[in-house]
Amino acid sequence: MQEFHHQRARALLDNAEEIFTAQQVSDAVRQVAGELNTRFNALEEFPLVLGVMGGAVVFTGNLLPQLTFPLEFDYIHVSRYGDEDRGGEVVWKVVPRSNVEGRTVIVVDDILDEGETLAHVKQRLLDMGAKEVVIVVFADKAIGKTKPVKPDLVGLVIPNRFVVGYGMDAYNYWRNLPGLWAINNTDLSS
Repeated sequence: MQEFHHQRARALLDNAEEIFTAQQVSDAVRQVAGELNTRFNALEEFPLVLGVMGGAVVFTGNLLPQLTFPLEFDYIHVSRYGDEDRGGEVVWKVVPRSNVEGRTVIVVDDILDEGETLAHVKQRLLDMGAKEVVIVVFADKAIGKTKPVKPDLVGLVIPNRFVVGYGMDAYNYWRNLPGLWAINNTDLSS
């Protein structure tokens, strides 16, 4: 199966449609950074920023250098297993090493799709004693239904299509694209 993915990785972009250019992506990150700077620059408190691995690594890596307030950085790694239609079980592979109790925690993720995993993350951090959890996503997928968590900041709203680039992948490929590409559904299933 992996050999199939290696052979098909380049072909995935043959019929793909670029839906956001690298410049549009960069502008969206700059806008999110500006909104965070406006909110946190004047505060005495330094927030804890948690990047969600692995998809958020590109967004987080480009966002952090644009933030102009002191912050502490850590990361989390969560996965969802089981029946995705029912949410499945969220498993924490890496929990924050930093103390979240009494703090404002900014969770940075690549995409808000169905929202089950981020809803779980937010609740778990609140249960761990976080004063506030601010959800920042690079992309909010317009799936046409209410999600169990609402992001506080969004870089781009994307169509309800399978998208790669800027941290989002197909078969673990194309996270490195600087823009966003919608993959043709027939190319995903072949």
